[in-house]
Amino acid sequence: MTRRPLPGPAGRAAGALALAAALAAATAPPAGAAARPSVPTIKVVDGETQPVFSRADAVTQTVDIETEVDSDRDGVRDRVRLRIMRPKETDRGLRVPTILEPSPYWAGVHDDVPMHPVDIGGAQARSRAAVQRNLAEIFPGYYDNYFLPRGYAVANLDSIGTGGSTGCPTSGDRAEQAGTKAAVDWLNGRARGWAPDGTPVKATWSTGSVGMIGQSYNGTLPNMAAAGGVTGLKAIVPIAAISSWYDYYRANGGVVAPGGYQGEDLDVLAKVVLTRANPEVCAKVIDELTAAQDRETGDYGRVWAERDYVRDARNVKAAVMVVHGLNDWNVKVKNSVQWWNALKEAGVPRKLWLHQGDHATPFRWRVEEWLRQTHHWFDRWLYGIRNGITAEPRVDIERAPGRWETARDWPVPGTRTVPLSLNAGAQGQPGVLSPRPRPGAPQSMVDAGRTRTAEELLAGEDRADPNRLVYLTAELTEAVRVNGIPRMSVRASFDGGSAGADPGERSPYLTALLVDYGTDTRPTGARVDTGERVCFGEGVPGDDGCTTRLALRTETAPFKIVTRGWLDVRNRHGAGRTEPIAPGREYTFAWDLEPTDYVFKPGHRIGVVVLSTDYDFTLRYPAGTRLTLRPGSSSLLFPMAPGGSLEGLG
Repeated sequence: MTRRPLPGPAGRAAGALALAAALAAATAPPAGAAARPSVPTIKVVDGETQPVFSRADAVTQTVDIETEVDSDRDGVRDRVRLRIMRPKETDRGLRVPTILEPSPYWAGVHDDVPMHPVDIGGAQARSRAAVQRNLAEIFPGYYDNYFLPRGYAVANLDSIGTGGSTGCPTSGDRAEQAGTKAAVDWLNGRARGWAPDGTPVKATWSTGSVGMIGQSYNGTLPNMAAAGGVTGLKAIVPIAAISSWYDYYRANGGVVAPGGYQGEDLDVLAKVVLTRANPEVCAKVIDELTAAQDRETGDYGRVWAERDYVRDARNVKAAVMVVHGLNDWNVKVKNSVQWWNALKEAGVPRKLWLHQGDHATPFRWRVEEWLRQTHHWFDRWLYGIRNGITAEPRVDIERAPGRWETARDWPVPGTRTVPLSLNAGAQGQPGVLSPRPRPGAPQSMVDAGRTRTAEELLAGEDRADPNRLVYLTAELTEAVRVNGIPRMSVRASFDGGSAGADPGERSPYLTALLVDYGTDTRPTGARVDTGERVCFGEGVPGDDGCTTRLALRTETAPFKIVTRGWLDVRNRHGAGRTEPIAPGREYTFAWDLEPTDYVFKPGHRIGVVVLSTDYDFTLRYPAGTRLTLRPGSSSLLFPMAPGGSLEGLG
């Protein structure tokens, strides 16, 4: 095992600025007067704050903060608990900004909450077993060692209904938003707070500038706080975070699970994180959530609009550094990409990291650069230091494990949409994926229901399979990069009871998989321990200020699902509108796949696989839906980055 200290960041921007909030003017006392003790200050060198304060001597405090809501309906405003660690010099006049991680997980979770049933039909009444959650991956635990010595307070917040807070967890609605807002308000003197003994407490040491950072739910809470437009929230770093809960638990009118959590929904998650005292007071609130979430139609409605922060992007006052894994099928990439696009439209300062991990933070395998950029991000927006971070390339993309590229925007400028037609093959199936449409006889498949996974259905691509349709390009002669949001347009009919008068009979789903066919070694998204210790901050007993560097796991396989997407065909006119379809009648169905950034190598083939039930994500109806697709009238709209060509594929 090697142990290597973290090197100091290089390539600083222009020199240090005078910081009005932190630097006091030095004046000579009158003759004969006693000298006043100097006010401590931060130190800035080469455009960044320096580690001059002691983590070991830090002051800690706990504050219960009054919110503006009463989510548990007990007649008293909810309170959220904030735990703070700050330099001891803040008791002698030093005023500092705060880096805050809000979370529903600080008090743990209930891992015994059963999931909703997903096998529709005879097994419909059976709930699925609870899923164990690995919270260790969500908390990197370095903020106190790294940021506190550089002149920041660090804090964690129990979100509403969890840990030491009151109220009821409601999976992302405006009440939870009020909890994070209250913390920012207290740090700015606009909300009341009390110590555990009931003594009123004010944040006299706070500059009022607040940053938030976190992964998964811990990153979603900063998104919702920013969408509320709270004054004082200056910067956030949401990692693998939700921007619309509809796109976490639904897709295009269909009930679609987060990867690894089949059967979870708003109410299940609320029960999982309900760790406050006297949790029984929230039973009615969560029962109402169960009724409102609508697992029957999957339509976008009021309950989802209340949990859609994308609609409120123009309220955002904080600079946003968006981080997401291209192999994340828990919080899918759409959540970050639609947030990124909305922030661009709103003119919000922003950065983007797209990495090859799954539901994870790249801190553990790109330690040095992660700390450099997040440090400069918070220095720029919380201390006002013009360190050049906003002049750097806006986007970092991990192309392969450990190999990163930068770009000025994403999708990369010059990306264009190339239509690829789903054509019949010489023997019908497998079909051909080509820039030139060729009309052909209709092709049919019968849904396998809950008997076969997507991975099983896409194997054996060179032969026909009764349970899916596949369309393949010729072998590529040059690398081709998909970069953005692929879209499907399919002319097809459904039969066999699917989505007709009784939608419970057969599957109403249309699923498309974009597949890289060709044996290769690719990242899976998982991580492995390298054994190398990297030290990044001041250690204290029980916490050495170091971490173990990880590396991305790879596997050699004949194919990879690059991205996928789903549509409930009854929602062909929009996610908020269910309309039955006539069995056997042709319709045009259009839907997006999840955003992606991926390079298909020379010698590989691009494949589109069309099926109905997606075992690990959709509800699983009884087998039997017949899908009949019209070749030549169906296509994949492929967002291709500059430098590639698909013209020679027939």
